[in-house]
Amino acid sequence: MFSEDLTMLEIKTVSKTFAARTVNEVRALRNVSLQIPEGCFTAVIGTNGSGKSTLLNAIAGSFETDRGTIMLNGQDITRWPEHRRAQLIGRVFQDPYAGSAAGMSVAENIAMAMRRGKTWSLRMAVTAKERREIADRVSVLKMGLEDRLNNPIGNLSGGQRQALTLLMATWLRPKLLLLDEHTAALDPKSGAKIAGITKEIISKEKLTAMMVTHSMQQAVDLSDRIVMMHRGQIVEDYRDEMKYRIRVPDLIMAFERLQKLDLFDSTVADVLEQQYV
Repeated sequence: MFSEDLTMLEIKTVSKTFAARTVNEVRALRNVSLQIPEGCFTAVIGTNGSGKSTLLNAIAGSFETDRGTIMLNGQDITRWPEHRRAQLIGRVFQDPYAGSAAGMSVAENIAMAMRRGKTWSLRMAVTAKERREIADRVSVLKMGLEDRLNNPIGNLSGGQRQALTLLMATWLRPKLLLLDEHTAALDPKSGAKIAGITKEIISKEKLTAMMVTHSMQQAVDLSDRIVMMHRGQIVEDYRDEMKYRIRVPDLIMAFERLQKLDLFDSTVADVLEQQYV
């Protein structure tokens, strides 16, 4: 259970426009404000182009925001470069092959995650102590990968590789875990397996996490809170008792209301945005 007493992530009126003042201008984030308590698992949903992944990229430092502030664990990280934020943030991407080195063994990949932030040498050998720790923690995945530590990670299936990437991203217990549609590229069986592992790790380690997903079922089943975005803004925030009463048909109806009523066309969005300037 998360603690409402401590805010781990605080986003204040963050905005981002790409290709500003051109015919290709995209106002991807419009004065987004959000507070995430320590230990809270938040799912972010929305249609394509709603700003979900842009929000995660803004937090990770993939680009500089136009305005607003981002606080993580009490520190203002708004102008920190991405590599510095990576000391506090773990991240798993949609592509199972994005978070690991294909030509290196399972053990070597995990050893790199174990040594993150420590002084490196040219010696890549995994120590006997590290190997025992790796085998022990990998066995929790229940995929038999503890017996394949010497195998190149690139030879594994997408689901196996994504499970290991998730383990590596959380090995040092990051202050924030970002999951960007991390099951979307997997087959249904593998996706369900990774979803279960995700929930287990986050619950066991009491991590603060944000997950972008197109799966409303995952949002309902895995998270403590659901945030819905539309045209760069947060339009729904299901939390506390409301979150635990919400069901997939309710979320579908919310999407349909946005489409049918078109409450957030560009004119209305501009009016709403001015309330926070």
